[in-house]
Amino acid sequence: MTTPSLLILPGDGIGPEVMAEVRKIIDWMGAKRGLVFDVSEDLVGGAAYDKHGTPLHDDTMAKAQEVDAVLLGAVGGPKYDVLDFSVKPERGLLRLRKEMDLYANLRPAQCFDALSDFSSLKKEVVAGLDIMIIRELTSGVYFGEPRGIKKEGNERVGINTQRYTESEIARVARSAFEMARKRGNKVCSMEKANVMESGILWRDVVQEIHDAEYPDVELSHMYADAGAMQLTRWPKQFDVIVTDNLFGDLLSDLAAMLTGSLGMLPSASLGAPMANGRPKALYEPVHGSAPDIAGQGKANPIACILSFAMALRYSFDMGEEADRVEKAVEKVLADGVRTADLMGPEGGVPVSTSGMGDAIVAALDASL
Repeated sequence: MTTPSLLILPGDGIGPEVMAEVRKIIDWMGAKRGLVFDVSEDLVGGAAYDKHGTPLHDDTMAKAQEVDAVLLGAVGGPKYDVLDFSVKPERGLLRLRKEMDLYANLRPAQCFDALSDFSSLKKEVVAGLDIMIIRELTSGVYFGEPRGIKKEGNERVGINTQRYTESEIARVARSAFEMARKRGNKVCSMEKANVMESGILWRDVVQEIHDAEYPDVELSHMYADAGAMQLTRWPKQFDVIVTDNLFGDLLSDLAAMLTGSLGMLPSASLGAPMANGRPKALYEPVHGSAPDIAGQGKANPIACILSFAMALRYSFDMGEEADRVEKAVEKVLADGVRTADLMGPEGGVPVSTSGMGDAIVAALDASL
């Protein structure tokens, strides 16, 4: 059996700090579970620009295309704000997504019982929340042409084009229906079919895929603005939400904050299967590079650790081990262990970034 391969790209800001805690989990898997990974590491974002003058070197891109999964920390920081748009750190991440054709972005929003008081919504609204937003990631308004800032007469005009093909919609719809079959068997598709032609096509194609291939899955349609309202009114009515690139960007961040902490949430971006049957995949925490706390031991590594758990589940077919990691995180939180972002009025046991990683490893030991 071939050793599963993993490319780690720590990136900028708190990225290297939180990734160091993931390394502890990987080492634990090898030592205690006999699960060895072929791990390599490289640069992305500002770190890559500092060394190579580009946010993603071609050699790194080639590595990403060859491995079973990529795990990324975070990119960006104020020191790079002056750079030309074409070489900003975020362009490295966008290149990975585009060239690996990672069209399905999985953003779970799960509220751990121990953190249900952290949400701005009432506890009974969010306690036990477990939904999955699947965002189309490689097309839509962020990539459509024509685009740019042009001069028309005496003023500038900003242009972005929303564009979707049937096949682009169909493949992300299939991802949503397949995911729903493993969860609550319910999909809500969100668009703006009332005012956008691309929304009309989106609704039509999702319905066609459902009727032809997934009639067993419950399907509903909702305008994206109404969906945002319903997410804040009663989010537990949803199981899997599938939506386009722009609305997915907005709705997944909204759903993330329902849980009370952006620092807790992982994500996966999946593409077409490779020769070995595994999908091309990039895993990353939802949070940014947080340069204001970088190097201070204040960062919460849980989102990055849970991103690795998603890799165990979706890239390496190690669902039992993914469950083990997730339950270890839940145990640590239930015990009141808290990084700075999780300290609330009820207090807790304050720990550093490395302290949280150590606590999760201890919980993994206790699970054996």
